[in-house]
Amino acid sequence: MSHNSSPKIRLVLLWHMHQPFYKDMVTGEYRLPWVRLHALKDYYGMVKLLDEFPQVHQNFNLVPSLMAQIQDYVAGQAHDPFFDLVSKPAAELTPSERHFALQYLFQANPVNMIGRYPRYRELWETYRATSDRPEGAEAYFGTRDYADLQVLSQLAWFDEYFLEGPDIAALVQKGEDFSRDDQQLVIAKEREILAQVLPAYAAAAQRGSIELSATPYYHPILPLLCDSNVGAQSSPGLSLPTRRFRRPEDASLQIERALDSHQALFGIRPKGLWPSEGSVSEEVVMLAARQGIEWMATDEGVLGRSLDFNFAREGNGHLSADAAERLYGIYRYQKNDTRMYMVFRNHRLSDLIGFVYSGMPAQEAANHLIENIKSSARPLLERGKDPVVSIILDGENAWEYYPKSGREFLRRFYDALQHDSEIEAVTISEAIARNKPDDFKPLQQLVPGSWINANFNIWIGPPEDNRAWDLLSEARDYYDRHSQKVSAKQRKLAWEELLIAEGSDWNWWYGPEHHSANDRDFDELYRRHLSNVYHALEGVPPEELNTPIISGVVRPGYIPQTAYVRAHVDGLVSGYFEWMGAASYTSDQRSGAMHGRQFLLDAVFAGLDADSVSGRLDFQHGVPEGAYRLMVNLEVRRDEHDRKSPMQSYRLAVDAHGQTLQKWVLSNGQERRKLASFSADDGKSTSNGVEVALREIFEFRIPFARLGAQQGSRIRLRFAIWREHLPVDSLPLEGWIDLFAVPEEELENNLYSFAPHE
Repeated sequence: MSHNSSPKIRLVLLWHMHQPFYKDMVTGEYRLPWVRLHALKDYYGMVKLLDEFPQVHQNFNLVPSLMAQIQDYVAGQAHDPFFDLVSKPAAELTPSERHFALQYLFQANPVNMIGRYPRYRELWETYRATSDRPEGAEAYFGTRDYADLQVLSQLAWFDEYFLEGPDIAALVQKGEDFSRDDQQLVIAKEREILAQVLPAYAAAAQRGSIELSATPYYHPILPLLCDSNVGAQSSPGLSLPTRRFRRPEDASLQIERALDSHQALFGIRPKGLWPSEGSVSEEVVMLAARQGIEWMATDEGVLGRSLDFNFAREGNGHLSADAAERLYGIYRYQKNDTRMYMVFRNHRLSDLIGFVYSGMPAQEAANHLIENIKSSARPLLERGKDPVVSIILDGENAWEYYPKSGREFLRRFYDALQHDSEIEAVTISEAIARNKPDDFKPLQQLVPGSWINANFNIWIGPPEDNRAWDLLSEARDYYDRHSQKVSAKQRKLAWEELLIAEGSDWNWWYGPEHHSANDRDFDELYRRHLSNVYHALEGVPPEELNTPIISGVVRPGYIPQTAYVRAHVDGLVSGYFEWMGAASYTSDQRSGAMHGRQFLLDAVFAGLDADSVSGRLDFQHGVPEGAYRLMVNLEVRRDEHDRKSPMQSYRLAVDAHGQTLQKWVLSNGQERRKLASFSADDGKSTSNGVEVALREIFEFRIPFARLGAQQGSRIRLRFAIWREHLPVDSLPLEGWIDLFAVPEEELENNLYSFAPHE
């Protein structure tokens, strides 16, 4: 392609689509439903959206074990107890199925998925209010409730495209009291949707709108499969498993199987590899190159360590000109006879989409991203070069945090890309083809690392992780010793289970870094895969596989209000008793399937007394330096017994610099009418009884009169911190802190014992 006179940014967008392997190969049962649910929600819509933007080319990385599970569903061979549960007539559910329904069918984002459907939210709130009671939540759910829950728990996962279809739109409109016919329509629709997913990718790839890349088949951390000791190469002094795991032949096979599977499904062999979690090492690159892979991608942190260069951000989040010059290009790795093109993701831009823009209006977020892509690449454009900027992230998990699955944001972003003469969205192979030979940057060495902190500490080192590795090593050695003694069919099954157990997902949830409501399921499933190896080889699994690897799991701490709170608002921690009885929510920094969120808030407290609401916010590492804004969003239903009365919204916005409070405004509703305010500049205050203080902590109190609240009202709060016009952290992360204005003695019984969503 000819070089245009004016330089252009080549924007590489890569969406990584992945779910763990949930199927037990022996029983054929799916342990968790996330493949099916994400297939309904994002896999189709994310690629379908590009029909509207033919000039916006993108990269989709599809993990083969994910595709195998989708194919299993499409063929009608997936035995999914969750699907059986929502398909069964509500009146026929057994007590244990009813319990199972309440345990799993509320596992969705409470604001954007549950909250979108009023009846689903009502059911969820009933569940939260009753789940801790001795008689159990089941006592409060009748057949009609289960029937509605079965349908709404599925609709909540439907892609925006499918919600627009007339039959589904009619169900959404109906809202509640779903019939058996409605239920069967939803089930039939799910089968239809699942069948459309993979063909949509094949079609987009054939017309050149996207490039498909692969990950090794069961998503293993390749460098650790090649040699578990590289964990300590990236983190000197890391404690390693007792047994050293060294199976480069397994790593090679996981790559080969991935390429074969893409070829079989899409008719083309991928040129590129997004190695699981961006994990690379020189040995891995060599293995991939031998299989004909032309490009690999990972994170800027790995490049920084390999070049011995620190990609530090300036105040505005941009790299220095020197750093931009190094990051925004394509590297050619060369060592002995190994050649590989490599791209390195811009960490900050990827994280903005993953964690920040969900809290902003769609158009503002799209403008901010376009502006940031341009300003970050400016140093190269000014020198007449064509920068290659790579944004790589999870293509499914972020969208639960956006209203309507983030489609509005993506549409506006893609539309801006399509109309911007300075940026061209390209596939990685297109970016490589457009480079002149001397545009490639040489890379002679590669330090082993992943996209998280350029090391492997998430998957190896902590006791739980190391134990998981030792059990895998033991099973792998057992296979070598015993596989020839059984039939080819049994040998094949044992081998498959081993490859599954080599996947990275199990260790994602082991160790101190991450957890979800499904930790126990993951732990049991991992041990099941390993036990199946022994059973298939007609052996007895070691006793350790019967005991959980996971130790006690700490949940995000939520405590409901148990007594009236009337704090002394001075911004100081004045002792334990001041906030005793308040509802509190403690930040849980390990939750979720995505890594990289910034945590600035440590805990929030809120409580009512007879005539006011008080709140307190504690910071993670002390009060932030520099300028920031604190936001408290409040919603008030004047009379909780009148469920038809609307929630009124209010906002307290506080501008500060370090410990200095500059101004605050309490406003209401959409029109943001000012109800009370203060400004340090002119010393003006129309506080109307509102008190706000910031020193070691942030505290406030607002009289009910300012919020139109009274005894019998419901008030809920959410705290957030913004920097440079971007929302960087909030508490609770999902949902609200709920408070009810009732006499103090009722709080003591804690009738409203709401457990948080987990």
